[in-house]
Amino acid sequence: MDPELTDIATRGATALAGLMVTSAWDRVKPRVAAMFGRRAESISEELDETQAELAATPDGGRESAIQSAQGEWQPKLRRLLANDPAMAAELQAILDEFAPKPTERSNLLHNDLKDVTVSGGIVIQAGTITARDIGS
Repeated sequence: MDPELTDIATRGATALAGLMVTSAWDRVKPRVAAMFGRRAESISEELDETQAELAATPDGGRESAIQSAQGEWQPKLRRLLANDPAMAAELQAILDEFAPKPTERSNLLHNDLKDVTVSGGIVIQAGTITARDIGS
């Protein structure tokens, strides 16, 4: 299988599992199910089952449950794209619209605190900031 299709299937499964626990899920699910054509109804039911499992998972186990959902949906998406490479464009459109965008590093400030002292309710911090820390 084309490495590009494998990559988009992996990214799609990751985004899909993450989106299942967001308010966007009701808009994402029908689009994903429709990608599977005549199997859309059964895929929609499978998506509902996976989403219900994630929703029922306590916050402490949510990361593990999301990884499990990724593992469940990555091969399904990979097979879909292998059988119909044109679906890669639809999956990419869903990712572009709903997947979280990476944040830019240029506004990131990072402090390594070496010593913190509290004196009379005032916090006194000592540390170093380098050009790397402020994105220069």
